[in-house]
Amino acid sequence: MVNVTNLTKKKAPKIQWQLVCEEILGKKYKLSIVLAESNLMEKINSRYRNKKEPAKVLSFSYSKNEGEIFLNTKYNKNTLFLLFIHGLLHLKGYKHSRKMETLEKKYIAMFKN
Repeated sequence: MVNVTNLTKKKAPKIQWQLVCEEILGKKYKLSIVLAESNLMEKINSRYRNKKEPAKVLSFSYSKNEGEIFLNTKYNKNTLFLLFIHGLLHLKGYKHSRKMETLEKKYIAMFKN
């Protein structure tokens, strides 16, 4: 199940949130997606990562089958889609690597409009 919360005044982009989440994390995964502006992304990044700049994407795993992704709406739909996939792969347990980059490219190609 995917729940999207838009904390901005911008219209939420039309992305296949549920379909992509199910493909990467499975159908039983409970995911919360928060669309946020840069100021909130900076506060969260500072609090949890001790970094003083707005994050593009932040992923929080709460259990094996539950997590949350914050996306910075400063970016266009295509970039948000890439960031979404990036966040999902972190929830799946991947760290930045060539393998993760390969998987990102695979999923982008799979769901390209």
